[in-house]
Formats: sequence, C-alpha cells, structure tokens
Amino acid sequence: MSNLLVEIGNTALKAAWTDGLTLGKTFRYQGEKMLEFVESLIVKEKPAIMVISSTIKIDRRTEERLAADCGNLLILDRDHTEIMEEYGLPSYLSSDRAASVIASRHLFTGKGSIIFDFGTTLTIDFLDGEGKYLGGNISPGCRTRFKSLNRYSRTLPIVNTPSNVTQTGDSLISSIESGVVGGIMFEIQGYLSLFPEKVAVFTGGDALYFAKRMKNSIFVVCNLVLMGLALIAEDYAERKV
Repeated sequence: MSNLLVEIGNTALKAAWTDGLTLGKTFRYQGEKMLEFVESLIVKEKPAIMVISSTIKIDRRTEERLAADCGNLLILDRDHTEIMEEYGLPSYLSSDRAASVIASRHLFTGKGSIIFDFGTTLTIDFLDGEGKYLGGNISPGCRTRFKSLNRYSRTLPIVNTPSNVTQTGDSLISSIESGVVGGIMFEIQGYLSLFPEKVAVFTGGDALYFAKRMKNSIFVVCNLVLMGLALIAEDYAERKV
C-alpha cells in the first residue's frame, strides 16, 4: 500500500503517491475545492499513510472524513504543529517550510544550507552543518511584487514575468521588469555572499526561472516539500513498526 503526500499552498495543490522516498505519479490542482480534490485521489486507492501540508485550515469534520479513508493521517498546518516540534522546528514555521527544511537536512547531511522557496512569497531558511534550524526571512514573491506595483500605484500597469530582462529599463514596462527581477536577484546574491560556505537550494514555482540567471553553483529541487513529507511518512512508519 502506497503513501499519499499532499501540499496545499496559497494558490495551488500538489500531490504525489510514493513508495518509500520515491515519488510516483504527481498531481496538480488549482481551484477552490482543494480538499474535495484530495478526497477524489483516495476514492479508488486507500493510502497507508497520508501526509498533508496545508496553508488552509482543515476543519475537524474534514479531518475525520480523510482519516477514515487512509491507514494513518498526518496533518501539518497552523493547528497541527506537533510534527514540526518533533523535528526541532519552531511551531510558527509554515508547514511547507518545515517540510523543505526536513528534506534539506536529508539531502545535504553535514553541510549548511540556504533554502530559497520561490512562490507567492519568497522564503529564505537557514540550516547549519548539523541540520539545526537557524531562522529565516520572508519577502514578497516575484508575481506578488508585480501585482503590488499595479495595485498600490495609480499609473503602473500589471506586468507579466518576462523571459528576458535588461540590467536597466529603457521603458516603463522594462523598468518594472528589471526592477522586480533584478531586485530579487540582488536579494539572493546578498544572502549568498553572507553565507558563501552554505549550499544554496532553490525550490518553488519560480525556482528554475531564477536558477538559470545564477552564476553561483546551486541545487534546484522542485519537489522539495513533497520529499520532506515523504521523509515524515517514512519516519512515522518506522516508529509504528
């Protein structure tokens, strides 16, 4: 019997069936009925362990319904912080960031790392060589920055993330493009210059977009959160034996 991993983010859902730490078929859903979509995944196959990382609150009734359709249900959200604490992580940390930290500890054992997660927000988390969580920072993500310029100004248009960016803008549009993308690049490079000994890990929807603009050596792990959830499921299964 396989495990099911579910990552419910601010704008989309990712899910994957897994055999141990090997991710199988992956699903993506973007819509308002995320929990209903999760239920549709387990109609035909009952997972041994289902791990859900969620930015939205999972009410008691939904939790009970999901628990009835799987062998064991593990939830990581604002009301379920026990797992974060078991891994020595602060309870204020969002569940997706916690899962990324757990995965990075596993991938880069003995090395310090900086995890950049490029999504609705840009989160940066720091680990030392022993895997201890050192804290992290949050700023607006790339698309969020473009949208906020349009929303909070009277004259600036909404701009899509460009394929190519000039170092300095020579029009209103290119000025916004270079300002947002260049600003994030300076942000990344600033952190890396402060901690040159740490491994840089990129994940999230815009990870590849910024990775190809980097001169530094970095690791791109697109399914870092799901990998962390797989590790949580495996640790739980071992404790149950």
